[in-house]
Formats: sequence, C-alpha cells, structure tokens
Amino acid sequence: MGIKPDRWIREKAKQGMIEPFEERLVRDGVISYGLTSFGYDLRAAREWKIFANVFHTIADPKGLDPKSFVDYEGDEVIIPPNSFVLARSIEYIRMPDNVMAIAIGKSTYARVGIVANITPLEPGWEGHVTLEFSNTTPLPAKMYAGEGVVQLVFFEGERPEVTYADRKGKYQGQQGITLPRI
Repeated sequence: MGIKPDRWIREKAKQGMIEPFEERLVRDGVISYGLTSFGYDLRAAREWKIFANVFHTIADPKGLDPKSFVDYEGDEVIIPPNSFVLARSIEYIRMPDNVMAIAIGKSTYARVGIVANITPLEPGWEGHVTLEFSNTTPLPAKMYAGEGVVQLVFFEGERPEVTYADRKGKYQGQQGITLPRI
C-alpha cells in the first residue's frame, strides 16, 4: 500500500507496465528521465500540438476545432507566450488493476514557467500518456523531445470494483496525442 519505491517499479516494468523502460535515471546533458527513487520520469515524443488563436477559435472540450492548433514534429518546440502544447509520452503505459499513477510536472520546467497538468492514470488504463503543458510567461518557452517532462508517482491499493479497462474508458489504448473526447 502507499507510494511505491524504485524496486517495485522496476519489477512491474519487467511485467510490461512501462515500455520502453529506462532502469536508471538518465541526466547527463538532458532533462532527466527514467527510474527515480519513488517514480518514473516520462519523456515527450517528437509530436506536438501547439495551440494558437490565429482564427479566434474557442477551446471547447466537447468539440475542439482543429484550427485552434498546429501539428508539429521536432526535437524541440517553442510554446508561444501564455499558450500551451499537447504532447505524448514515448513510453507506453499499462497500469495494473490495483495501481494508480499521477503525472506531475518536473521542477526544471516549472522554474521557467512551464507547468504540466496533473494527470491521473487509473487502474487498468493503458496507452501513451497525452500530456498538457502551459507556458505561463509572457515569453516564448522551449521544451525538448526525448527528455524528461513529467514524473509518474505510483500508488498501490486494493483493486477497485470497476477498473478503467472494465468500464471501457474513452482514452483506453490511446496512441499518439489524443484530443478531448466526450
């Protein structure tokens, strides 16, 4: 029960919970990623959706207008001032039925005004994690693909009566960056 340490995460990863899995914290010349003492730092893939209000659209979770963002692929992305981007994790996650994870932002990005949305990964969920990053500054801000962007913290408990997979959640098995669904 409670927050899970590195040895527990390593064992679950060997059972397919995180793929690909980096067994150590990689940090030489990059924003760290991989196994930490009590979590796992996910990396951003090279796919980005950059939000811009060029066409004066509305950010609507029930029907996001494709004109409200620009698809971009690259090792770096510039987030416009007071805007945000969507990304996805490189890692594919398979949550055990009795484990929940929470993705929280890394302090390296927070120190330059880039804030990650806190995202829950429910028991039984699997897929690439769609990640949301806000640039809270009046300056353009840079992010890097292939480097750490959020940390997962794992909590183990009893299996719930109904898991995300059991209820066939709308984001189950997502690949790539997944926009809001209702």
